[in-house]
Amino acid sequence: MAEVVTRDGVVEYTFVEGDVSLAPLVFVHGGTGSVATWNRFPRLLAARTGRRALLFSRLGNGFSSPLKAPRTSRYVHEEGQERLPELLDLLGVQRPVVVGHSDGGSMALLYASVRPVEAVVALGPHLYCEESTVRGVRAARTSFDAGGAFAKRVALVHANPRLVVQGWSDVWLSPEFGDWSIEGDVEVEAPVLLIQGDQDEYGSLRQLDAAERVLRGPVRREVIEGGGHYQHMAEEPERLVEIIGAFLAEHADSHAAGKAQV
Repeated sequence: MAEVVTRDGVVEYTFVEGDVSLAPLVFVHGGTGSVATWNRFPRLLAARTGRRALLFSRLGNGFSSPLKAPRTSRYVHEEGQERLPELLDLLGVQRPVVVGHSDGGSMALLYASVRPVEAVVALGPHLYCEESTVRGVRAARTSFDAGGAFAKRVALVHANPRLVVQGWSDVWLSPEFGDWSIEGDVEVEAPVLLIQGDQDEYGSLRQLDAAERVLRGPVRREVIEGGGHYQHMAEEPERLVEIIGAFLAEHADSHAAGKAQV
């Protein structure tokens, strides 16, 4: 795994090879995610689209440096509009297709609000804090504390799994986070693909409703029947890959071409 030094610490990352003339895919994981939790999904999507793919573990996650201070209710904004731009500048990544999951989907939308992108793919994004999200986070924390299957999975992909889960859940379960929202800060004109399972344990389809209200460019909404929050980690993520590949073929390339002619 390669590493890059940012102003706040060392970030682990890796590239999947692809056509360097195409805008790369940048994968932004969710709260308890890391490079490893994407499984086969990035390689399959890179192969389907012909694009390079960048995977990285946010500070505090995976085997990147620990956070210097606890997360605050501004952490999603900070990651999307401060740390992600810095990381991509250091790695020479411009106008990417940003693929974000969960709060990483929120960060992808915030990044695209301040930096040029070819497209955004948001998997189960959060636009605001709702009760179903809080219930899901509380259940995950209880499972981790009990040493169940969730705790064992997290232990495999993080240097300090307890700090990862505690840091993530403490923010989402805090009283001040109840009013958290990015609805007033999303200003995206690039094409956006919104994907969510109708059985998502961390958010209702009202999250997609909120996203559609504030997005300015072409938007496609895909609801996966029977799908949960972690569709990209499924044993067979090929359906997801086909949906995203078709969207990018239809929207992202034409969007980029139109920008180039301006």
